[in-house]
Amino acid sequence: MVHTGLASTSKPTIILEQCGKNKGYNEMDVCGFCPEDGCCFLEGPEKLESTINMKKVWKNVQVEGIDVIFSRDAGRYICDYTYYISLYYGNGRAAFIHVPLLSKWVTAELLGRALQSIILEMLKQCKQGKI
Repeated sequence: MVHTGLASTSKPTIILEQCGKNKGYNEMDVCGFCPEDGCCFLEGPEKLESTINMKKVWKNVQVEGIDVIFSRDAGRYICDYTYYISLYYGNGRAAFIHVPLLSKWVTAELLGRALQSIILEMLKQCKQGKI
């Protein structure tokens, strides 16, 4: 499963997330939901790592016009919550990519090409049997 969410950076940046965190969800979402005790799963591990080496993806992919960075903190909001749940149920076989808002600098075509390059790099790891 590959998830995308909007990055809250001021410049065009794609952020490749490595792990999801279980605790620290204290803000309500737009529907007024906040997880019980601020956790995804009360008895779940503190964090879950993707089986995809996102740092390796980051090192091997270049996108003209958009910075690509590696992260280990998806933000303790809906994105991180979704990622953790997906990693939990998918036994680590999930990815999360934060993307910038579309603009005159970041067009849908440019973002689509960037995501295609990133996903193809992730698939190389699958073909090499590392996932």
